[in-house]
Amino acid sequence: MAGEIARFYGKDAELSEEPSASALSKVISKKAREAGLTKSIVKEISDLKGEPDWMREFRIRSFEIFEKKPMPSWGPDLSGLDFGSIVGFVRPKGSEQQPNSWEEVPAEIKETFERLGIPEAERKFLAGVGAQYDSEVLYKSIRKSISELGVIFTDMDSAVKEYPEIVKPHFMTKCVPPNDNKFAALHGAFWSGGSFVYVPKGVKVQQPLQIYFMMNYPGFGQFEHTLIIAEEGSQVHYIEGCSAPHYTKNSLHSAVVEIFAHKNSRVRYTSIQNWSKNVYNLNTKRALVHEGAVMEWVSGTLGSGTTMLYPCSVLLGKGARAEHLSIALAGKGQVKDTGAKILHMAPSTCSKVVSKSICKEGGAVRYRGMLFVGPQCEGAKANVRCDSLIADSSSIAETLPTIEVKGGAATIGHEASVGRISEEQLFYLMSRGIDSEEAVSMIVRGFIEPIVKELPLEYAVEMNRLIEMEMEGSVG
Repeated sequence: MAGEIARFYGKDAELSEEPSASALSKVISKKAREAGLTKSIVKEISDLKGEPDWMREFRIRSFEIFEKKPMPSWGPDLSGLDFGSIVGFVRPKGSEQQPNSWEEVPAEIKETFERLGIPEAERKFLAGVGAQYDSEVLYKSIRKSISELGVIFTDMDSAVKEYPEIVKPHFMTKCVPPNDNKFAALHGAFWSGGSFVYVPKGVKVQQPLQIYFMMNYPGFGQFEHTLIIAEEGSQVHYIEGCSAPHYTKNSLHSAVVEIFAHKNSRVRYTSIQNWSKNVYNLNTKRALVHEGAVMEWVSGTLGSGTTMLYPCSVLLGKGARAEHLSIALAGKGQVKDTGAKILHMAPSTCSKVVSKSICKEGGAVRYRGMLFVGPQCEGAKANVRCDSLIADSSSIAETLPTIEVKGGAATIGHEASVGRISEEQLFYLMSRGIDSEEAVSMIVRGFIEPIVKELPLEYAVEMNRLIEMEMEGSVG
């Protein structure tokens, strides 16, 4: 996997022109490719998928909420996002029957995912692996030893039909309802693909579950939905990787992640995002964390032109804990408006946020966080640390925290630092015979080390390589 992902996830695959209609027809079916996000397309998507009535009605209701909800009046500029030009659903040709084995995946799509290392990933004994191309999951596999324990790892479309008794009570009801925000409502109407993970009581999945998301269609909107349910005393680690080639048309990625961490469970959600710079990355991710449970978010946000991402942990039960670790990098023309939301709603809850950001060539990074401690939450502890590294005078780094404490006897800490790449450190390293590019890389690696060390080895290697590639030419 090492090397292959770096080559694929590296610098944007710039295309001099949009692919021709004949080229696209080789991998994309004609149905549901109409531009514009309309109610008629919502109904067509549901019909195309053969969904139950409750999901069709949910989609329509969500679209009606989307039409009424205003655009966010805060955060980065979204004026360049034209809903009328977004294609809401793209079904890759050959995906009408989901393949049962890697050999059955269409050749054109298989070639793309081979570059991502999916077959090799299986050979590395992951508990399960999946792959989504545009709107649909085209490949999934779960180890027999895991499925025999009652673990379910499948695509979301299949889960709606095969496990309605589990999905229906959880799907955008208590965690991320469609009226949460405009993009959650849009997602509720157009969602397609994504992952469903169910871990039974007391089951500990030792190897990570993994999925790749690929956007390959110009002007596309990808709306994958991830639903993870960890029952009492269970444990699971879910990893996702994201990428897209660069087209001249803007694309939209608006995912929703819902996580239910029940009593004494432990969930880790790791995401490495390297969308191309023409993508608006606007997501809603939230976990409901019950008594004694632990929720861990680990994220690397490297690509996309504009990102709004604030994973949220709602600590509902006594002794619940949350840890948010993130890296964001913004280069020329990029805005990363990211952060974390922690809601302490029970006593003796604990949270920790470590946010690292890097900006260069006029890029903008912004930590936007919210920390809330409700009444009768005695013994709550929270600590937030935000560090930004600025490579030049034209870049921007900001920290915008909101802290609200309703109850007494809570321990709250917030630290923030912003600094330039130290000329003294560069001079010291270069005086030891290290060239300027490697010296910058060493400083950056040391800066992000607290986050990278939490990644699985192959992802840590790739993260360092990707950041080194992005930082090339950043001296001065």
